Amino acid sequence: MNAAGEARALWIVAPGRAELRREVLRQPDAEELLIRALHSGISRGTERLVLGGRVPESQYAAMRAPLMAGEFPHPVKYGYAAVGVVERGPAERIGQRVFVLHPHQDRFLAPAAMCVPVPGAVPDARAVLAANMETALNILWDAAPLPGERATVIGAGVVGLLVARLLARMPGIDLVVVDSDGGKQAIAEALGLRFRLPDDAPAERELIIHASASEAGLQLALRCAATEARILEASWFGDRAVSLPLGEAFHARRLRLISTQVGQVSPAMRGRRTYGERLALALQLLEDPALDVLCTVRVPFAKLPRRLPALLHGGDAVLCPVVDYGAD
Repeated sequence: MNAAGEARALWIVAPGRAELRREVLRQPDAEELLIRALHSGISRGTERLVLGGRVPESQYAAMRAPLMAGEFPHPVKYGYAAVGVVERGPAERIGQRVFVLHPHQDRFLAPAAMCVPVPGAVPDARAVLAANMETALNILWDAAPLPGERATVIGAGVVGLLVARLLARMPGIDLVVVDSDGGKQAIAEALGLRFRLPDDAPAERELIIHASASEAGLQLALRCAATEARILEASWFGDRAVSLPLGEAFHARRLRLISTQVGQVSPAMRGRRTYGERLALALQLLEDPALDVLCTVRVPFAKLPRRLPALLHGGDAVLCPVVDYGAD
């Protein structure tokens, strides 16, 4: 086999334990590109479940990332937010910056069709938010917000803040972001968003997007909802059961609890936008310098196995840790 060189990849090998493994890369075929990674983003909610071995067996197929290797629960090579430069492939693509749904790895092969060009106005590190922005975009397609609605986003993580930043562009929207961590206020306000703690969350909201991945957050969404409100559940709880007060006024107020996730294009746009077009639009939406506030924590790739547990379980002020492949 004519090899294209070696690579190092992050593998989850046991609950709470990761390591770097070397692999030999073959030459790309006619439909592939060889990518040198610049950065990758850590999706803390999902990757926390993967690191802990908490992906439910019933969801093994649904949770597979497009280019992951191994099998759940472990060992598994996981991740889906890589930004890199094309090293080998068609001449017109050499040197192109691309976003790829690939695990954390310093060099890798990927189908050319999955390597989406990064717009020139989007810096390398900010581009790792593309998968999160794609999720936020799909949530809003599912939510179908209306001008002038009273809306609340519960959970000021990366996805919640991206949803809120997009939603705030809606004319006349009355928008509040709610989170139990008061340390998120400065981040929310840097994005031009109003922030409240749960005890001060406003009532009678017509659109609520829940993204806190907590039972308490979803219960708060029910309490804050106006009659006939839409509650979009954007969190994924893995193997945890959630208790909800679906008695009380849930039926009297005719509340709608709606599932939303990125695995399929929202029905509102299905047949009109492909997966590739949705991701390309998400990258365009990252032409927003204010979003750099979400990517302030950097970690060298060589130190990622040791630092990953703390990054995933540390303070919530760490939003989207960025892996740096050019640092020691």
